[in-house]
Amino acid sequence: MVMNNTFYIETMGCQMNKLDSELVAGQLQNLGYQPADNPTQAAVIIFNTCSVRQHAEDKVISKIGQFRRRHQQQKDLILAVIGCMAQRLGQDLLDSHQQVDIVCGPGQIHQLSKMIADIQNQRQRLLNLNDPAENENLENLDTSRQHHDSPLPFMAYVRVMRGCNNFCSYCIVPYVRGREHSRPIEHIVDECRQLTENGVKEITLLGQTVNSYKYQDNNQTFTLADVMKKIHDLPGLARIRFVTNYPRNFDERILHAMADLPKVCEYLHIPAQSGSDRILKAMNRHYTAAQYADLIQKARDIVPNITIAGDFIVGYCNEDDQDFNDTKALVQKIRYKNCFIFKYSPRPGTRADDKLADNVPDPIKRRRNTELLELQNQIACEDNQQLIGKSVEILVEGPSKKPHLNIPQNQLNLDDPVLQLTGRTPGDQIVVFNGTRKLIGQIINTKIEKASALTLFATYESP
Repeated sequence: MVMNNTFYIETMGCQMNKLDSELVAGQLQNLGYQPADNPTQAAVIIFNTCSVRQHAEDKVISKIGQFRRRHQQQKDLILAVIGCMAQRLGQDLLDSHQQVDIVCGPGQIHQLSKMIADIQNQRQRLLNLNDPAENENLENLDTSRQHHDSPLPFMAYVRVMRGCNNFCSYCIVPYVRGREHSRPIEHIVDECRQLTENGVKEITLLGQTVNSYKYQDNNQTFTLADVMKKIHDLPGLARIRFVTNYPRNFDERILHAMADLPKVCEYLHIPAQSGSDRILKAMNRHYTAAQYADLIQKARDIVPNITIAGDFIVGYCNEDDQDFNDTKALVQKIRYKNCFIFKYSPRPGTRADDKLADNVPDPIKRRRNTELLELQNQIACEDNQQLIGKSVEILVEGPSKKPHLNIPQNQLNLDDPVLQLTGRTPGDQIVVFNGTRKLIGQIINTKIEKASALTLFATYESP
């Protein structure tokens, strides 16, 4: 049965979208709406979309298509598309899909509840795209957040900045998220304090280029390192993370904060995108592979136990075999904990789509993607073997998505049954182990028994 005050949000893409969805959910719940378990039970269905790759947009179009008949039959159903794809396509989404009632850019999500109410009061279709002058209203949405019914109530994202100034030639983000805007540091600290008072133990500071955070107040300039110092001693806070970083002009004070502040996790996600200087220049990345490698070495010198994650695009415009070999060489040199590897996907409106030919055949893109993934998995598997026998600290997140491994059959029906649980180390390694639900949300020690490229398998070490 569908009730008029129910909503369902499906989120695609990055951590920033996940945070936006949480803010929208809190906004709606404050107005009396209740979350539905699935879209068939919801009167308001919201797709929070990503536009970084064509596959992400194709997925949304397919999902929208599934609601055409239901939208015709259920006249009070409201279907909203928000986020980066909504900003990029705008009116075209309304023109092409009659079942879409609302198209709302990421900079206008503070108005979504009013848009829903307007449609309920007088049936109409609404378009609301980003306005750079709306930063103050977005700030009000961030500061008024409620950590409602999160599946991981002890973990939270906190936005420190919005937008991006880098304009990498392949990237749509500056066009759909706008230019960089750093939030007032006192607002960030107050938000973190509210979250920790409500039981949050791990906070991840978010920004499209989080290391570019810079806020001026009374002739004083605050950086990301200052944010971490100011929230470090909040009671109840156990861990601080930050994503995603950009390699150019990286502030070394961030690394020293990581080394000096015990709660800052020794983990750095810093995309390289290519190991070829020729391709990096075409991508408008403003650094060389050698400069990137020097930065990673500096990070390891300052924070000896740091783990590194990266991003790579294969099959970029004019990428040849030598360019790809340079990328493989960089992956071998850095030895990442993990990498997010993608085939190049042209994004309309970007410089690459306008000026450069997407001239690497798709079979070559697929081959390079597979080859780089295999190389990265080999490296990660080799490095993870060195953790076998060691004790590692993890924050237990909840049941594993594959809760079938090594569960003793004679313990499955107890009042507090043994489950396969999963958690993460400060270095962001995924650890699975057998334990009971009472461990969820706790920081515990586990001993690594075996390892694969992406997962560490452990036993719980009782205190």
